[in-house]
Amino acid sequence: MLTFLGFAMVITFMYLIMSKRLSALIALIIIPIAFALIGGFATDIGPMMLEGISKLAPTGVMLMFAILYFAIMIDSGLFDPPVRLILKLVKGDPLKVAVGTVALALIVSLDGDGSTTYMICVGAMLPLYSRLKMSPTIMAGLIIMAGGIMNMTPWGGPTARAASALHVDPSDVFVPMIPTMVIGAIVLFAVAYFYGLRERKRLGILQLPDAQAGQEQISVSQYPEARRPKLTLINAALTVVLMTTLIAGLLPMPVLFMIAFSIAMIINYPCLQQQKERIATHAGNVLAVVGLIFAAGIFTGILSGTGMVDAMSKSLLAVIPDALGPHLAVITALVSMPFTFFMSNDAFYYGILPVLNEAAANYGISPVEMARASIVGQPVHLLSPLVPSTYLLIGLAKIEFGDLQRFTLKWAVLICLAIMFAALLLGVFPLFASL
Repeated sequence: MLTFLGFAMVITFMYLIMSKRLSALIALIIIPIAFALIGGFATDIGPMMLEGISKLAPTGVMLMFAILYFAIMIDSGLFDPPVRLILKLVKGDPLKVAVGTVALALIVSLDGDGSTTYMICVGAMLPLYSRLKMSPTIMAGLIIMAGGIMNMTPWGGPTARAASALHVDPSDVFVPMIPTMVIGAIVLFAVAYFYGLRERKRLGILQLPDAQAGQEQISVSQYPEARRPKLTLINAALTVVLMTTLIAGLLPMPVLFMIAFSIAMIINYPCLQQQKERIATHAGNVLAVVGLIFAAGIFTGILSGTGMVDAMSKSLLAVIPDALGPHLAVITALVSMPFTFFMSNDAFYYGILPVLNEAAANYGISPVEMARASIVGQPVHLLSPLVPSTYLLIGLAKIEFGDLQRFTLKWAVLICLAIMFAALLLGVFPLFASL
């Protein structure tokens, strides 16, 4: 009975959000409550929900302050100098333009918001591509793959979803994945070099007039009144200290971002009214992400509290060949590519991953290793027609969705495989696990 209810709940949840009958936020709350009532758990719903929410509270806090911190850094103009430097260096060389596109996209993607990244990167690079007669499809492909790599940061979304679904610390998932993300970025730079070289051979190097004046006007910050150019070095130092302490694990990630956010606010916007304006500007993005995490607490709390996930994992174990069981981490990494392409991140991380995790636990694979494996497919995920921000990208770049997929998909898969092999070599998750 529990097995049937569990799979029925997951299927119902996935259908409703993929068919857009319900938003992920509402579905994560309503669906588990309905199935818990059907299963006769009416008296236990409250404690299960509260337990699930309490387990995810640190993740929700971390996401809230991480998003706000990077939003403030962008608003203050921290990333304006590197963006201008990149545009200054690329000039009229298609090779430099392609490599510069990747560098720019990796930097801007730090904010974790795909739509903002696309608007900034396309706005900065498309005039260059048009002037040099380079293919805008190359530009869009490089930008979206860079976004896919940086989407693996905890504030990007998938890592937080995986951590919340499996009740593990996001920093334990993310920090060991940093070297693999670097490998993915290196592969992407190689792809950019390849296409840049090809475009250079096709078009040659164009001597552009000095555009220094125009470059000085380019800014990542969308709010001129919020820019603090005189504080760039201080903000940079604060960000470096934050990243260093995060990697070193000196304090829990939620605490680090709370402290960094508070310091950044005091330094950049000492006036109370300015602080209110900055927070209000980004409140919508924060609410959408954090609300989803707390709603996920209800879903996972009921899924585990009722015993549904245990029953589902036992049924899954019964059909998994014994030879494949110890390889479930690698299998999860591989299936994360098609699964997150054909379904939303919410459906995969809250519907599929907990079941895979329970099955993997029988072979000695830890939840944090499964969480790491599950985020490998993100460079492919962003090419999914289910990702709204991708439509913004193709609209801005003035290209067709099919052209973007045909150009990008093979390279996105290559980057995912490179990240996976790097993770296996570094022991981030196991190739073969045994009790």
